[in-house]
Amino acid sequence: MFDFDKDFGSKLFSDTVMKQRLRPEIYEAVRKIRDEGMAWDPAVADEVAEAMKNWAMELGATHFVHWFSPLTGTNSGRHDSFLDGSKDGKPIIKFSGKLLSKGESDASSFPSGGLRSTFEARGYTVWDVTSPCYVMGTTLYIPTAFAAFTGEALDQKTPLLRSTQAVNKQVVKVMNLLGFDDIKSVMPTVGAEQEYFLVDKEYYSKRLDIKITGRTIFGAKPPKGQEMCNHYYGSTKDRVRDYMRDVDRQLWELGVPSKTEHNEAAPGQFEVACVYSDANIACDHNQIVMNILRKTSVKHNLACLLHEKPFVGINGSGKHDNYSLATNTGENLLNPGENPEENIKFLITLAAFIKGVDEHADLLRLSAAVSGNDYRLGAHEAPPAIISIYLGDYLQGILNKISLGEDAHTEEHHKQMNLGAKVLSSFELDENDRNRTSPFAFTGSKFEFRMVGSSQPIGFVNTVINALVAVSMKEFAAELEKADDRIAKAYEIVGDVYKKHGRVIFNGNGYSQEWVKEAEKRGLPNINCTIDAIPMMIKPENIEFFAKAHTYSEAECHARYEILMENYVKTITVELNTALEMVNRMYLPAGAKYLGKLAEGNHFGYKTGVLCQAAIRHQKQIAKLVDEISEYTQKLTASFDEALAHSDKMEQAKGLYFALRDDLGALRKAVDTLEMYMPKDEWPTPSYTDLLFYL
Repeated sequence: MFDFDKDFGSKLFSDTVMKQRLRPEIYEAVRKIRDEGMAWDPAVADEVAEAMKNWAMELGATHFVHWFSPLTGTNSGRHDSFLDGSKDGKPIIKFSGKLLSKGESDASSFPSGGLRSTFEARGYTVWDVTSPCYVMGTTLYIPTAFAAFTGEALDQKTPLLRSTQAVNKQVVKVMNLLGFDDIKSVMPTVGAEQEYFLVDKEYYSKRLDIKITGRTIFGAKPPKGQEMCNHYYGSTKDRVRDYMRDVDRQLWELGVPSKTEHNEAAPGQFEVACVYSDANIACDHNQIVMNILRKTSVKHNLACLLHEKPFVGINGSGKHDNYSLATNTGENLLNPGENPEENIKFLITLAAFIKGVDEHADLLRLSAAVSGNDYRLGAHEAPPAIISIYLGDYLQGILNKISLGEDAHTEEHHKQMNLGAKVLSSFELDENDRNRTSPFAFTGSKFEFRMVGSSQPIGFVNTVINALVAVSMKEFAAELEKADDRIAKAYEIVGDVYKKHGRVIFNGNGYSQEWVKEAEKRGLPNINCTIDAIPMMIKPENIEFFAKAHTYSEAECHARYEILMENYVKTITVELNTALEMVNRMYLPAGAKYLGKLAEGNHFGYKTGVLCQAAIRHQKQIAKLVDEISEYTQKLTASFDEALAHSDKMEQAKGLYFALRDDLGALRKAVDTLEMYMPKDEWPTPSYTDLLFYL
């Protein structure tokens, strides 16, 4: 039984633990470093390191690791023991402030996008004191930033911390200009919803495509998918429930506030969601969640799939990034309050989002650009590739009235819902419905960015959101500083933003073709695939934007472009190589072998005079499919080789994209059709029915 009072955060070097184990003056010094950006004092670092080491060793830790997220999107770190030699046959245990605060890694082994030559290896990891350390297994994990010897960021965390700093500065400035002097700090807060699939480990181990790429490259549709809608929020099987409880226990011990879990829309698909945390910590938490989901599945003889589209024909997996802004006074600046038309803090914050999202929709789209997401976005299961904001008619009506200079006050807007049964209490209706087709939807007191892929770290996503809010607020502050009546000016800014950027607001069905046409009329970008999104990183106006937000340097923008392009090329190359291996070594031999059995049987029928016309037709159909598969394999091989022959990465990426979409698409159709003609025991890989329904 999990004891929340005793066990929650029991493996986290939390504020409570620091207060217990550090002298008051040392704790206060750490607090100032964490909360006020004070510089590290080596003496303080040494005392903190000693306390942290003792605490971790009491929990069974023997090693420590500077844990960071390089631009591969994975979790990385080098494990070092607390052992620092021996004397007279006895161990010397040492962990200094220097080891805690800074580490060194071989930066040449991680992608740098041309920031460093391969022979220039030195890179640094620097403790992020705002994200608590924790013990997992026998290791003390120290969240760190990762930078090159020359100072450029090589990770997800550093730009996020920069953008968080920018948001705090600019939003506080605007609020103070409006007379809210009690607001001294503003922190972006995030709650991430993580979707994933579970499959039986036995079937997973027999699928080369899932093991290598995370998705099924081949697989005929099962007789039943999600069309009955009976999996969503349905009863969770005991085996999965046990797995979920194990995941929860581990997350809670690390102080990760996982709260909601349920069956998702597709068979075999599930979701876990965490309570809001500061954006930086929430990003670390999501990395921990993904790690524990995968690791724990092995213990339960399962495999956890985080790919955006593991199976065709049913919903893929995304990650909803729920974002809001919290002040030191305990307010959420995205809370409209009872009368939003009178809440200038909310209105000016809302205007910052509308302006920023409209001006930088391409960067928001880029933040959700990963090859797996190309299978989902716009496919009537996820938001379209067109960025728009959903506000609901009520809030949009208020903004419209403000823009026209009209009185925006509404007397009656709090409606009661009565379901007609006396035993059921009535309740106040929300001001707006939820729009699941909107990629950036306002859902009451937060924005929900629903486009992010399930496998993606959320550092870059929230860096972009922070940056667009910060730059908007910076421009608002410049206007407010010149005004005599700043409140009146703020309303004027809100109205002007709606006039200029209201085109990005859309409350209708984002799945419809009518919206695609309407968006084009409005001039909204429709970036359909990852290779079209990646160049947005190095558009001159976007480089200038990131510089204004103090988030990425020009060199870092170009580096990320190179890394994103290289990752795409490598990912698709692996998928195509896997497809060719499976066809040449599994599916073609299986088809030829079964064809031989049919031919032998039909030959015996000719000899005995007992002919089965159905068997003859079956043999001809399979022979036709085997020939088609062989032909499509040759075409895929040729287009694959042609794509890789390009020296330019963008040309490579384009060639691979079309080889994947067109040639592999045709090959897959033939292979999947052949699967439906083959006996189950003659087919070399588990079917969709095995993978999706045998949990």
